[in-house]
Amino acid sequence: MSFGKHFSSLVVLAALASTAFALPQESAKQDMKDAGHDTKQAAKDAGHGTKQAAKHTGRAVKTGSQKTGHAVKKTSKSATHKVAHKTSQGAQKVEDKTSPNN
Repeated sequence: MSFGKHFSSLVVLAALASTAFALPQESAKQDMKDAGHDTKQAAKDAGHGTKQAAKHTGRAVKTGSQKTGHAVKKTSKSATHKVAHKTSQGAQKVEDKTSPNN
């Protein structure tokens, strides 16, 4: 019976020893998995942030371009109108000076 107790103690001791050696390896393996997962999540978050920033920048450029386009159109119309009016005035002056009544 002494051998049985001694043998079972050795089995328990061996199980404890293998568990003790297995834990650090499993812990290191899990730490690597966790680090990989965290890196993946960080990359996804960075990509999402980049995508959102690009969207906002694109919208701002579009809005700015539209505002600029409207301003250019308005200024061009106004300038064209003024030029046409001044041309008409100049033509009227020339006509008045060259009319046979003067």
